[in-house]
Amino acid sequence: MATQSVSAYVPTGELPGNGASGNLLATSAGPAPKTQIIAIYGKGGIGKSFTLANLSYMMAQQGKKVLLIGCDPKSDTTSLLFGGKACPTIIETSSRKKAAGEETRIGDVCFKRDGVYAMELGGPEVGRGCGGRGIIHGFELLEKLGFHEWGFDYVLLDFLGDVVCGGFGLPIARDMCQKVIIVGSNDLQSLYVANNVCSAVEYFRKLGGNVGVAGIVINKDDGTGEAKAFADAVGIPVLSSIPANEDIRRKSANYEIIGRPGGDWASVFENLATNVAEAPPQRPTPLDQDGLLGLFKGDAVGRGVVLEPASFEDMCGGTIVTRPSLEVIYDAV
Repeated sequence: MATQSVSAYVPTGELPGNGASGNLLATSAGPAPKTQIIAIYGKGGIGKSFTLANLSYMMAQQGKKVLLIGCDPKSDTTSLLFGGKACPTIIETSSRKKAAGEETRIGDVCFKRDGVYAMELGGPEVGRGCGGRGIIHGFELLEKLGFHEWGFDYVLLDFLGDVVCGGFGLPIARDMCQKVIIVGSNDLQSLYVANNVCSAVEYFRKLGGNVGVAGIVINKDDGTGEAKAFADAVGIPVLSSIPANEDIRRKSANYEIIGRPGGDWASVFENLATNVAEAPPQRPTPLDQDGLLGLFKGDAVGRGVVLEPASFEDMCGGTIVTRPSLEVIYDAV
């Protein structure tokens, strides 16, 4: 699967062309550690969990020590990795342990399969709390468990891209990762989210941040080319194109890992693993709304529609009833 080439990445926290450097984590001191912490963003349902489960599995089979952290309140990041089984979330487990007067231990929330370590932050039940605040609380718990001392080659963070509140922007806002990878497809909504992520990266760069976008993974690629055109327009590489294929869909629906060495789709995830490791963080140039719509055919996005202002008569059904004024006018003193 041909992708845009990427250059070797040395984790110094420095973005190409900027000259500014920063540590991998906002709380760390000295040179950036060897661990690459990578935040993956994308529209809900676009295939982040599918991509990350297979990517992390392939990386582990290549001899890398990988930690996969699900940062989505749906807690579905690790389900494919564990064959459909849901692992206890950090937030749920810590709440239960606290109520029982016990401490949360790593073995309570972190699980492994074939060399991949994985955990879920979790989130509140529907209508009972803020998902973004849950993310912040989850990372506070990770720090108590020694997150900054763990020795992994890669830590992959799976973030929902549709939500724009501060908790979900934590890795970008606080330099908690070195680079961001976007998962998108050839549709307007996923590229709208991708563009928002690029906008967030650029916003925090202007405030002194150091996070960049390493590239985009095109999932369910049907060959129409809008995602590739988006990547070219904002200045980021395509790290991999995963085809829209019935075999992939069926195996994923059955919670089957396809990113296995020697498998039918091994080359896709071997190339992706290489590109994710080596892709340098770039400073993107987000598109405005017209630029984003311009990637698609006019009839697909309604570009030919003209906005017609409504009138007060329209709002009243065509009949305007004149009512006496209730304003009280006082005589001049």
